[in-house]
Amino acid sequence: MRRDNKLFLKDIYKSCEYILEFIKGMDFNEFKRDEKTLSAVIRKFEIIGESVRYLPDRIKKSYLNVPWKEMAGMRDHLIHGYFGIDYKIVWDTIKEKIPDLISIISQILNELEE
Repeated sequence: MRRDNKLFLKDIYKSCEYILEFIKGMDFNEFKRDEKTLSAVIRKFEIIGESVRYLPDRIKKSYLNVPWKEMAGMRDHLIHGYFGIDYKIVWDTIKEKIPDLISIISQILNELEE
């Protein structure tokens, strides 16, 4: 049985919320030294990327303002580049992209509920 597409979107939304919660009150130097937070954040990025892979093209094509390809690509980089993760890129993505992504995914979920 296939999961409902809304569940994949909710996984993305919740993972983004968790990422922001994990780093709350931290600066980059604290982040890169905290192995537990790094591991948790990386895992949530993996979930985001994996969820994107399961969304059908019709949803992705309906929301071209969402960086679907980049989201899946981040997962691939983190999974396959374990010893070469650039935590500055991860940090910048969190600070610059995740808040907007939460808003966009929330809008998509609202539209799908209608």
